[in-house]
Amino acid sequence: MLYKLIVLLPAIGALISGLLGRWIGHRAAEVITSSLLVLSAILSCFAFYDVAIAGQGPSGAITFFRWFDVGSLEAEWALRIDTLTVVMLVVVTGVSSLVHIYSIGYMSHDPHRARFFSYLSLFTFAMLALVTADNLLQMYFGCEGVGLASYLLIGFWYKKPSANAAAIKAFLVNRVGDFGFAIGIMAIYFVFDAVDFDTIFAKAPELAGANFLFLGQSVDVLTTICLLLFVGAMGKSAQIFLHTWLPDAMEGPTPVSALIHAATMVTAGVFLVCRMSYLFEFAPDALYVVTLVGALTAFFAASVALVQNDIKRVIAYSTCSQLGYMFFAAGLGYYNIAMFHLFTHAFFKALLFLGSGSVIHGVSDEQDMRNMGGLFKYLPWTGMLMIIGTLSITGVGIPHTIIGLSGFVSKDAIIEGAYAAGTPIGTFAFWIGLIAAAMTAFYSWRLIFMTFFGKPRAPIDVMSHVHESPASMMIPLLVLAFGAVFAGVALHGLFIGDASEGFWGDALFALGAAAHEGAGAVQEGAHELPTLVVFGPFLVMLFGLSWAAYWYLRRPDIPERIAANQGLLYLFLLNKWYFDEIYDFLFVRPAKRLGRFLWKRGDGWLIDGFGPDGMAALTLSVTRRAIKLQTGYIYHYAFVMLIGVAAAATYLYIKSTGAL
Repeated sequence: MLYKLIVLLPAIGALISGLLGRWIGHRAAEVITSSLLVLSAILSCFAFYDVAIAGQGPSGAITFFRWFDVGSLEAEWALRIDTLTVVMLVVVTGVSSLVHIYSIGYMSHDPHRARFFSYLSLFTFAMLALVTADNLLQMYFGCEGVGLASYLLIGFWYKKPSANAAAIKAFLVNRVGDFGFAIGIMAIYFVFDAVDFDTIFAKAPELAGANFLFLGQSVDVLTTICLLLFVGAMGKSAQIFLHTWLPDAMEGPTPVSALIHAATMVTAGVFLVCRMSYLFEFAPDALYVVTLVGALTAFFAASVALVQNDIKRVIAYSTCSQLGYMFFAAGLGYYNIAMFHLFTHAFFKALLFLGSGSVIHGVSDEQDMRNMGGLFKYLPWTGMLMIIGTLSITGVGIPHTIIGLSGFVSKDAIIEGAYAAGTPIGTFAFWIGLIAAAMTAFYSWRLIFMTFFGKPRAPIDVMSHVHESPASMMIPLLVLAFGAVFAGVALHGLFIGDASEGFWGDALFALGAAAHEGAGAVQEGAHELPTLVVFGPFLVMLFGLSWAAYWYLRRPDIPERIAANQGLLYLFLLNKWYFDEIYDFLFVRPAKRLGRFLWKRGDGWLIDGFGPDGMAALTLSVTRRAIKLQTGYIYHYAFVMLIGVAAAATYLYIKSTGAL
């Protein structure tokens, strides 16, 4: 019952707030949904202890009901409870409950708060359905559920055109990824004749190296399936080519940004790859693609974040970059390290997002960092907490140890693991990881310096009303800051240290054998790695910090001149590598032209022309002319009858004489 309540409590809150919010009032809706999420988070912590620490979890799946039973397709709505699941339960319910509490203060003046809290709880329920799924159909339901909820949340301020456009964009881009995921599920059912994980994982070794026909080509079965599944992961986790929806999602309220970007929807792709690691381990080519895409995403997103001016967009691109780290760790076989970074990332990224919301709340909804500056004096608590988040994401700690903030412990393990893999793609990921780490330090401290230090650049009337956020917003920030500082050190041994094999159990495939010969070097403290490799992330972090401090504290005129000159590189980064423009040219405009053609020529000229405007109009015209004969005068009717009789007689006469 414990595990069922964890999943069902957010759904109950969503129904109460959504259906009864108008009658019970906004305050009751806030309290009920937040209380149920906090209870779900507490139960998740108990589940984490039972399963991952005490090893007393359920022996099999927990079944709700039989869902599908059509021919050989059988699927139950069931909960798969293992270490991978309970880790995600803690992350999802923990962050979501804090976002609910934070939203009480942030959305206090919104007239539709009950609907907002209903959407938040619906999102959490869908994410919990995804991470507890015991089969691929249930996981797909969760993916579609978070896609729907994200559409509703991003476009919550529906009177704002940019929010509507961002919601539609997120929905459509995720449909591309989910289409690949759906084809992958169909391929799995075609090959395995099952969709439940136990059957799939048991049969996977038998299909290693086997081929089948796909799109008329003979291809490797597991490689093709894994690549299709990875397309779904790319859409949910905003990897390069399917990333364009994530920065635009900033149009939604800031708590939505934290919920989507920190620990829930965007981590679903990483969870999917780790959950399906039993298949990926038999598809090395697919893992190569995962590593490559992850590394490219880490570099791309970090480079774009260097020049963004919207405080939330900087953090959004930072999320893309950090997800890239998780993916290339998983692609190299370090599933446990990928999950460790996912766990620590939830704390410092939610802290940064909610901290930025506190800034925006305090400066009259301003989001452009060029209109901020000098805010530390007015927002000391927010500033200090965001600095803690920045110290964590940039990887501040003591090299060659695990003493440091959470981001240091997990991200350095990924970079060191990439080098330790000893493969060409691992070496590529290592160098990309170092470069991205330097850029991460630069753009993260650039955000801090532009927002909290230097001379105030906001108008006097704005500065006169700058205020710290209420307790309902600050308490979640304090909790997240605690996790951003201590979670890495506290849980290192369980996730990737000596106790990791017992901690993960059978939840991940080939734990400790990832990248084969290289994994041990990372999990034993990196003693076998060159000193420069171990100190590399720390050195590039100092370089990025120094670079940002020099430009934005001592010589702010330098970035101002660069921005004013509008150089090619600056414009290239400012315009996000022109992905939006390229997609607009290749897909959006042709789709609009096709739609206009079908509207004007297909619907207007063809269907309407021969339908309502054609035969129907002709019939109506003839009818209108015919009714003019209905005058009511007998001699008119007699005249018409006479003409008819004459015409009939003439026809019969001509026919009888053979003239026709």
